[in-house]
Amino acid sequence: MQRIRLLLVEDEEAFRTTLASRLRRRGFDVVDVESGYRALETAKKETFDVAIIDVEGMEGLETLREMKKISDLVEVIMLTEDASVESATEGMRLGAFDYMMKPFDIKDLAVKIEDAYTKKLIREAWL
Repeated sequence: MQRIRLLLVEDEEAFRTTLASRLRRRGFDVVDVESGYRALETAKKETFDVAIIDVEGMEGLETLREMKKISDLVEVIMLTEDASVESATEGMRLGAFDYMMKPFDIKDLAVKIEDAYTKKLIREAWL
């Protein structure tokens, strides 16, 4: 099976590097960046199956919006410490696959990544 290629966007360095390491140990191919701007620049140069974006104010939603313009097929999982109904609704409207509240179990995130990847494969098959 092909390794799922992830783009991890998280501004907290310790959390980002720890999460990236744990995801790599689970067999995912992870590229981690510290900002929405860096994520968009990276997504213009490389392809990803799933993006995991930290929602910090409007930057996370704006990153989601622009990410979908770069590649509509990338599935996006939003991470948040404070999931308001408004941000969740807006994120889903913009094309997010799902939301996860911090803190979360790494096993739950891995399952969500695999589900997002399956959705991407189905969408690709219909193109």
